[in-house]
Amino acid sequence: MRFALEEIHDDFAASLDSLLSKADSPAVIRAWSDGDAAPGTALWGRLAETGVNGLLIGEDDGGMGADALFLIVAAEKLGYYGVPGPVAETLAVAPTLLAAVAPDRLGALSEGALATVAAPPATPYAVDAGTAATVLRVDPADGGAVVALGEPGARAQSVDRARHLYATEAGAQLGTVDAGVLAAAQDLGALATAAQLQGLGQAMLDATVEYAKQRKQFGRAIGSQQAVKHLVAEVAVGVEMARPLLYAAAMAVRDGAPTARRDVHAAKLACGRAAYHSSRVALQVHGAIGYTQEHDLSLLLTKTRALVTAWGTPADHRGRIMEAL
Repeated sequence: MRFALEEIHDDFAASLDSLLSKADSPAVIRAWSDGDAAPGTALWGRLAETGVNGLLIGEDDGGMGADALFLIVAAEKLGYYGVPGPVAETLAVAPTLLAAVAPDRLGALSEGALATVAAPPATPYAVDAGTAATVLRVDPADGGAVVALGEPGARAQSVDRARHLYATEAGAQLGTVDAGVLAAAQDLGALATAAQLQGLGQAMLDATVEYAKQRKQFGRAIGSQQAVKHLVAEVAVGVEMARPLLYAAAMAVRDGAPTARRDVHAAKLACGRAAYHSSRVALQVHGAIGYTQEHDLSLLLTKTRALVTAWGTPADHRGRIMEAL
């Protein structure tokens, strides 16, 4: 099987790259971190015009009716630019749950409204519940789960200042979903997060390469040093080796393959590991400046650290792979 995208996916990625490259993402992220969501919600509105928010929403409900391949293309680009907000929840998890219990609420998502989800115990907090138009609380029930509107409560601190976590209480019930729908929502959440991590890993690699070309010591660019070349090369190999696993998982989900769940676990684990390695090397090459909040690299470092454990920790996914084998 050829784990590669087609021209239509590349064109979609290029259109998103064109939009996001002009959006001054670092300023948007910093504003979001400080509680000013206006620039971020405006950016999400522009993304909605490209169809991003409605990718997994059927055409009858105002969406694109696309598949998991388009999902990972979008999530990877949003990860590359560090777009704040509940990305996996808005693009993947909430549409899957709402399609089963409250399809009348899908139209708002397609138009750019944000959605977030808390699904204890694995996902105890709803990301950016104070900003999202739709907050869902998912609690286990016999053979599935109860989906209710969530009522945001106390806010918890995340390592990523642009990731606001809220405890939620269940409000009005929207309905119940069976184990299959619940598993599909969880898998799509993990898949979208894996794609974000893939984008983050690539972004930090690109930033590191550029910095190594410009930063000089003893009259020479540090990128000319063999030790730095080896560090960066190892990151590049890791990021590129994770990409086929991400594509394979998206194809398996799209095709309803029996290995889909295992493939998603593998993708989340590989993309998370590659992104985390990229973050460590980026920090090492940048030196002390990489620690500072004033440097844009910090925005990617902290988001990577937060997303590595979102929608399943590495230990969770590793254990599920072992079970599947």
